[in-house]
Amino acid sequence: MTPKNKAAKRLPTCLFSLMLGAGLTLSYAPFGHWFIAPLLLSLLFWQLQHKGREFAFLQGFCFGLGWFGAGISWVHVSIADFGGLPLIASIGLMLLLCAYLALYPALAIKLLVRYIALPYWPLAIGFLWLLCEWLRSWMLTGFPWLSIGYSQLHGPLGGFLPVIGETGVSVLLITLACALGLMLPKRQYLPALSLIGILVIAGYVLGQQSWTEKRSDTSKLVMVQGNIQQSLRWVPEQDLPTMNLYRRLTQSHWDADLIIWPEAAIPKLEPLALNYLHELDEEAAAHSTALITGIVNYNFESRDAFNNLIVLGSQHGEPQGHYRYPHANRYAKHHLLPIGEFIPFEDWLRGIAPLFDLPMSSFSRGDYQQTNLLANNLRLAPAICFEIAFPAQIRANLHADTDFILTVSNDAWFGHSHGPHQHLEIAQVRAREFGIPVLRATNNGITAIIDANGQVLADLPQFEQGVLVSDVPRYRGQTPYARFGDLWAWLIASVGLLLAIWLPRRASTITSSSLMVE
Repeated sequence: MTPKNKAAKRLPTCLFSLMLGAGLTLSYAPFGHWFIAPLLLSLLFWQLQHKGREFAFLQGFCFGLGWFGAGISWVHVSIADFGGLPLIASIGLMLLLCAYLALYPALAIKLLVRYIALPYWPLAIGFLWLLCEWLRSWMLTGFPWLSIGYSQLHGPLGGFLPVIGETGVSVLLITLACALGLMLPKRQYLPALSLIGILVIAGYVLGQQSWTEKRSDTSKLVMVQGNIQQSLRWVPEQDLPTMNLYRRLTQSHWDADLIIWPEAAIPKLEPLALNYLHELDEEAAAHSTALITGIVNYNFESRDAFNNLIVLGSQHGEPQGHYRYPHANRYAKHHLLPIGEFIPFEDWLRGIAPLFDLPMSSFSRGDYQQTNLLANNLRLAPAICFEIAFPAQIRANLHADTDFILTVSNDAWFGHSHGPHQHLEIAQVRAREFGIPVLRATNNGITAIIDANGQVLADLPQFEQGVLVSDVPRYRGQTPYARFGDLWAWLIASVGLLLAIWLPRRASTITSSSLMVE
């Protein structure tokens, strides 16, 4: 077959893979059709066994290109609107990012087809998928967005989240999909229905279990959403109006136990905003409350900049403030967003285009583990922006006395896209994994309070100024996932891989022995 004929034969298969990947977006927020994910993934594995395993990598790559091209299309909004690049360049950069991310599912599928015998694919795919997804969450600081387990928050597999986490749910989902993709075309309906039934029933039973216990006391929490346009956030003339706006929105809520402002709510550098901060500190303490706000701390001597959360007002309910720059009751972001908060290969890229020279795009990294923020006798484990997508980091910063997970963000970069909805969904999964409420404060939405079961208790509309007030319960106890992390996911996946390697060898040995006897 000539190369031209090969390309013609492969084109429909690759286009179908691309469509399958793009359709996966419908299983995530804001659409939330969880059943689409196992269906489309099953079709992918059906196609792999029937439509040319010799170009498995290409099929996996096309699937990934559709998956990320549609799923994180919101990245294009920030590049096009704020990156200062021509349309063709912004589209090209977006395609480059999606092509990079597509390498990971392509690698998992290539390894599966190359090294695992067809009947044993479902046993091995969990480990290979988990390995490649781990690489995606680690390489170049990691970008674990759209991991397939998030799609199951409201599905039957969601009951497994407090036990094996989103990582483990991804293993179960990809294993189920692979098994169905192999069994259903062979009309093996009974095994397929049995497998589905076992997982659905187990997920339901686990979902009814209360892994953490609600305490009798609640805390009155206030979160302020300023809805500052992204184009105005770093304009010096807008510093004072923005700071006054947040203060004005807060004035009638000093009776709360805790007040939270979003990421970089105070646009002035911390050393230049000391008078404002001291006033807030004293006012909060005078009302026996605390205020947490995002702010950029810049050290003029070392020239290090940190994306920080700081606590003002009372730590233990005392009537005097505790803020003294640079006090220790703060958190510095660890996982920095490539391009947005640090520039890879900065010496080469800086100055090439406005995208690589955005304000506040060169931060220093905080420690992986940091002490919880202490605010008016409440202890909070913080995560700034997309750090909430790293469950291992959240787990490393949770302690027996942690009251809430706090995540703050500024999603104004992404306009009316589905990015902020996916961001909220990730926070909901963290709440369900760890059995602890998540407080999500954002500049322009979706500001929300999420309970320990991952359900939104209260939220504010996007693109509106507002104040969210809610009494939030505290919890005691620990979920299995909080205790063991991804250990069970790796064990389950590893056992499957070992069986996929051992079983065909055992079958070959038995066959050889039978032939010798004959």
